Amino acid sequence: MSSSSPTLQVENLQTQFFTKAGVVTAVDDVSFTVNRGEVLGLVGESGSGKTVTGFSILGLVDHPGKVTGGKILFNGEDLTTYSENQYRAIRGSRISMVFQDPMMTLNPVLRVDTQMVEAIRAHEKISKADALVRARDALGQVGIPSPDERLKSYPHQFSGGMRQRVAFAIALLNKPDLIIADEPTTALDVTIQAQILFETQKLCRETGTSLVWITHDLTVVAGLADNICVMYAGKVVETGKIDDVLDDPKHPYTEGLIGSVPSRNKRGQPLTQIPGMTPSLLNLPKGCPFQKRCQYAAPQCEVSPKITKCEDGRLVRCHRVEEAMAHA
Repeated sequence: MSSSSPTLQVENLQTQFFTKAGVVTAVDDVSFTVNRGEVLGLVGESGSGKTVTGFSILGLVDHPGKVTGGKILFNGEDLTTYSENQYRAIRGSRISMVFQDPMMTLNPVLRVDTQMVEAIRAHEKISKADALVRARDALGQVGIPSPDERLKSYPHQFSGGMRQRVAFAIALLNKPDLIIADEPTTALDVTIQAQILFETQKLCRETGTSLVWITHDLTVVAGLADNICVMYAGKVVETGKIDDVLDDPKHPYTEGLIGSVPSRNKRGQPLTQIPGMTPSLLNLPKGCPFQKRCQYAAPQCEVSPKITKCEDGRLVRCHRVEEAMAHA
């Protein structure tokens, strides 16, 4: 394991589901890198493949799904070669996940202290008393008041925002190198959301933990992420530094996503929206999957575009960008 290697390097990842209706390629040729202490925003509409990407990294894709190609390098080690037992050893300790619904993390019939102590002792030999101290500290880290009392509570005694904080605290317990957070603040009100985002950003800076934040909400990643990776129909269409991409989107889909944020629209005017619907992954159009919804669609879009590297280092999958770079 090399200390100089990125925390996570996903290279040409492909994940497929073998269904009765046919083979669905939910993740197709996806590549990105997350360095130590960095936050990557993985953005796209529902069905774009972002959650399946997160599950693929964690080895949580079950039958009929399977990672069928590419590499997932975690601290230089390729996780696609790992057995289930090897995955179990690092899942929850070196890599953690925070789900959209905290009740996917929390057991409703066990007290919070029991769940947190088990999560620590499953991965290291430590006394129950020491594990309790660490659990209490983790609750304090995510801004839960009176952590000693809260440890003795059951999940149903917490509000939705508090439950999500407990889920974050459990993810942080073993000081992981990487946290994958799948839309964890979607169901929360804006003030609680802002607090969790602030605490998360602070923790990444202080501990060096890397974070992949999966969301459909650009306003969330705008203030949180260092880099952004925009997905559409299972493919990465644009990736780069967050400010570069939000200030000057190169891909028409990224442009459409940013344009449909309410604050970008003039007061009293109808909201800008991307026409049409995301295509079915079983029946993708020939060539660029976005062409039927794209205002710039041209005959060359019948051919699948390649990834083009721009001058500022960002990567874009679009013929218009390819042509612009060729004539630059």
